Amino acid sequence: MGTYEDFRAGRHVVFKMHAHLVFVTKYRHPVFTDTHLQRMEEVMRRVCEDFEVELEEFNGERNHVHLLVNFPPKVAVSKLVNSLKGVSSRLLRKEFEDLRFAYWKGVRLWSGSYFAGSVGGAPISAVRQYIEQQTRPVV
Repeated sequence: MGTYEDFRAGRHVVFKMHAHLVFVTKYRHPVFTDTHLQRMEEVMRRVCEDFEVELEEFNGERNHVHLLVNFPPKVAVSKLVNSLKGVSSRLLRKEFEDLRFAYWKGVRLWSGSYFAGSVGGAPISAVRQYIEQQTRPVV
C-alpha cells in the first residue's frame, strides 16, 4: 500500500490520487522546441500550485506533453485540465512569436480533447519512468 510519506493530508482527508494527463497540439502540429517545453513546465507548475496539485513529472515532444499529477479529492480533473491548457496556450502564444504564427489568429495551441488516466493501479515509479523516457526535441 505504501508508506505514510506517500500520502497527502488535508484538513479532513488523507489521500493519494494520481492522474496521467496527455495534451496534444491542435492538428497535431509539431511546434514545440525544448525552450517551449521548459517554459511550459514552469507555467503548468504554477497552475498546479494554484490548484494545490503536485506536478510530479512533466515531459513532452514536438506535438504533445505528458504530466503526472498528484491531486486532492476536491479538485475536478476537468477543471484542472481546462486551466492548464488555457493558461499555457495563452501565455506561450503571447511569449513566443513562432507559436503565434504556427496557428492563425484566435486558434488555441491545444486540441480540444485530452487523455486522463487514473494511475491508482500502476506503480507511480513505472508511470514516472514512462514519462521521463518521452524524448524532448533537439533544437
